[in-house]
This record gives sequence, C-alpha cells and structure tokens, in this order.
Amino acid sequence: MLEYAKTILLKVSFDKILFEKELRKALRMLVPEELMQLKTWCYEQFASIYQRILNRVFAQAA
Repeated sequence: MLEYAKTILLKVSFDKILFEKELRKALRMLVPEELMQLKTWCYEQFASIYQRILNRVFAQAA
C-alpha cells in the first residue's frame, strides 16, 4: 500500500487540496512502520511546496 500511496500523491501533487485529501487517506490505510517511511518520503519530495500541509497532517496523525 505504501507504493500505491506514493504513486497517488505524485499524481495529485499539482493541486494542494487534492494532495492533502489523498495524504490523509494514505495515513488511514498504512501501518505505523509504513507511516514513518511515507513521512520521510513526503518531506523529501514535497517539503519545498507543501511544508505546511505536511506539518499539519503528520502532526494530527501523531
């Protein structure tokens, strides 16, 4: 599921609302180990454009 979530996030990264929606869905379907991997990957890929969204979503998930 982790690779699926990454694929979806890459495809919707053009739209911040859709990106946040899909990120929240990904957090619900992943196990804790995958969540940490996704968090690391998201910050590597999207921190330059979606830092606030990432901070907010991952803070709520903790």
